[in-house]
Amino acid sequence: TALGSGLFSQPAQTPAQSNQLINTASALSAPTLLGDERDAILAKWNQLQAFWGTGKGYFNNNIAPVEFTQENPFCRFKAVGYSLIPNNKDEDGLVVLVFNRKETDIRSQQQQLVESLHKILGGNQTLTVNVEGVKTMPDDQTEVIIYVVERSPNGTSRRVPASTLHAHFEQANIKTSLQQLGVSLSMARTELSPAQVKQLQQNPPAGVDPIIWEQAKVDNPDPDKLIPVPMVGFKELLRRLKVQDQMTKQHQTRLDIISEDISELQKNQTTTMAKIAQYKRKLMALSHRTLQVLIKQEIQRKSGYAIQADEEQLRVQLDTIQCELNAPTQFKGRLNELMSQIRMQNHFGTVRAEERYYIDADLLREIKQHLKQQQEGLSHLISIIKDDLEDIKLIEHGLNESIPIRGGVFS
Repeated sequence: TALGSGLFSQPAQTPAQSNQLINTASALSAPTLLGDERDAILAKWNQLQAFWGTGKGYFNNNIAPVEFTQENPFCRFKAVGYSLIPNNKDEDGLVVLVFNRKETDIRSQQQQLVESLHKILGGNQTLTVNVEGVKTMPDDQTEVIIYVVERSPNGTSRRVPASTLHAHFEQANIKTSLQQLGVSLSMARTELSPAQVKQLQQNPPAGVDPIIWEQAKVDNPDPDKLIPVPMVGFKELLRRLKVQDQMTKQHQTRLDIISEDISELQKNQTTTMAKIAQYKRKLMALSHRTLQVLIKQEIQRKSGYAIQADEEQLRVQLDTIQCELNAPTQFKGRLNELMSQIRMQNHFGTVRAEERYYIDADLLREIKQHLKQQQEGLSHLISIIKDDLEDIKLIEHGLNESIPIRGGVFS
């Protein structure tokens, strides 16, 4: 697509092309080389060569034979694929250089490569060569995307347009220098205008059946981003297959990196959740310690004073809470019930030790996890209840000690 309309243009037929078409038709249908029935066999042989896309078609003693190539209209090894339309503007200045070198070599010698390209551009100090990206291609080739920044004396800078840079690289002496660096192809990566895209799609490429071309336009999965391109011969098909295989490997590599990042984030999340739970437990423990300190401080502060109305009300509330905790249907009763059930299960387990049950591994893991969570919840609940009971006993003890003192003061 980056080669522009020259790749797909359908020029007007010249007289030489018309003669070529007539000679091809004569070689395929009515050769007059031998003048007998062998000409029919020769016609079939020429047809086979034309279908294959290689060879020479002899048809007349006075006319040179027809050269059959894969671009001839009768070649059967043709198909239509789709390529992505570039969306880079000419002002972006992106030019693609294809090197006959491996990606590792290019990356290890990237600075030397930039300096060599700068020398090819004349070594002008106002020009700076930048590498936009490096990508591996099949057959040990590497695609390097570059752009050149030009700085003016007033301090401003701009990118050299891609068309200008590509035209400079296409000069004979510059092209020879690029070939010495290992460059096999250079292309300007610029977008096509809607008029250019329409023109390319209206005229089928040379040797492609118009019906197949029209069907390819209908089957285009994304006409806004893709454009049909001809695939002539097995080499082109193999090249596209290698490119797709290379892109698949790159996508898989990227997916592996993303998967590793997700696994690392999950580990970090698990660690963070564990720390949060730990900090919650510390906060609860500190809250209880703070409450105990406040209780002792309050006992010391109110020592020698009579019980006030709000303190009496608080004592009644604490007694109510204690009664609720000790109620058969509340926490303590439920805990006792659970302990009884556990003892019964242990007892039945010892009685029926001869029985064997098999549980699915995943189900067993879920049961263990559930029981572990239940056990942690029970342990946490028991610790809270114990701490609350100790706090209540401490409050009651302080209240009982304060009563005789007050009696002695007011007696």
